[in-house]
Amino acid sequence: MLDEIILEEEAIADERAADAARLGAAILHQPIRALATLKPAICVRPSTGVRTAIERMNQGGVGCVLVEDGGRLCGIFTERDVLTKVVGTTLDIDRTTVDAVMTRDPEALSPDNRVTYALNKMSVGGFRHIPLVDDAGRPLGVVSMRNVVDFMVELFQREVLNLPPEPRPFRAREGA
Repeated sequence: MLDEIILEEEAIADERAADAARLGAAILHQPIRALATLKPAICVRPSTGVRTAIERMNQGGVGCVLVEDGGRLCGIFTERDVLTKVVGTTLDIDRTTVDAVMTRDPEALSPDNRVTYALNKMSVGGFRHIPLVDDAGRPLGVVSMRNVVDFMVELFQREVLNLPPEPRPFRAREGA
């Protein structure tokens, strides 16, 4: 009986190690362009009004727009910019242009870069969105944290999508 339990525990450990290796290999070798949920870039000009840029984000269901000038990436305007540079200020979003509140010259990647590069930039830089550009700096798309999470869920569909019902939150007894 004890031998059966040990063998079962070893099999579970081996399966977990194989899953971790599969995730590591996929992230290390998969190019960003292979992420299934990537969307084309939504681009605006620097002279676009803030309200219009926010409306474009809402219409596209995205967390940012890329700002291009002369066909080249010059900035990014994100939901974080809306919260930190627009909301709670006296800015007139109908008169203020995106170039006044965008993040200038954002770090960018190529769609051929690996997912690990995106994860590194997101983690080290604190970004949730990274523009994707071609060799000439023309915007192609955006890789978001959501794209990476969806990719990981796809790798572990069985484990993630077949979880048991959510446990109730722990509540400490009063006075304890």
